[in-house]
Amino acid sequence: MQSNVHDGVLFASPKNEAERYSVAGSCVRKLGIKFPAVIDGFDNRVETAYTGWPDRMYLIAPGGRVLYKSRPGPFGFHPADLAAAIKRAVGLK
Repeated sequence: MQSNVHDGVLFASPKNEAERYSVAGSCVRKLGIKFPAVIDGFDNRVETAYTGWPDRMYLIAPGGRVLYKSRPGPFGFHPADLAAAIKRAVGLK
């Protein structure tokens, strides 16, 4: 949590979807995230289906097939592995 305090992204747990969207937007802006972020509903259905906790990176094909699933993050993220999966998905080597 100390890194969250340092990065200025420490928030109370949201109590509704509007607060969840606000917190997510703040995190995206403050952390300089440059890729689209999606927000799970309050039922956490996506987290449950994809075991996204603590955090993971996925590449999902149209139709829902998982093409890449990282190890748990943040230390399980290997950008080169995700890049290779994207290249395979679009037919590049």
